[in-house]
Amino acid sequence: QVQLVESGGGLVQPGGSLTLSCVASGSIFRISGMGWYRQVPGKQRELVATITSGGNKNYVDSVKGRFTISRDNAKKMVFLQMTSLKPEDTAVYYCNADIQRSVTTPTVRSWGQGTQVTVSS
Repeated sequence: QVQLVESGGGLVQPGGSLTLSCVASGSIFRISGMGWYRQVPGKQRELVATITSGGNKNYVDSVKGRFTISRDNAKKMVFLQMTSLKPEDTAVYYCNADIQRSVTTPTVRSWGQGTQVTVSS
């Protein structure tokens, strides 16, 4: 069984910073893409940032220049450094990872349980 666990969410004032972490555990042969999504009540889950196993990064336009995604392949972790936070960044943030559990099994996308980020004064 594979599990993703996020941490680092919380309440922050506008203009502040937070860093989210996500660690994958369980029976893992290989992790390819990893990423962060966010969701607010009543809206669809939105892509925030992704990073390939080779380190290629992609961001939604609204966070470019403010958020930085990174990963530690040895520790099976992905991070999201968020700066200059705005009230519209308030959401539940979810990490995901495309995981192959063994050399003979297909790659499957796994999701964490989410962590709340609230930007408010």
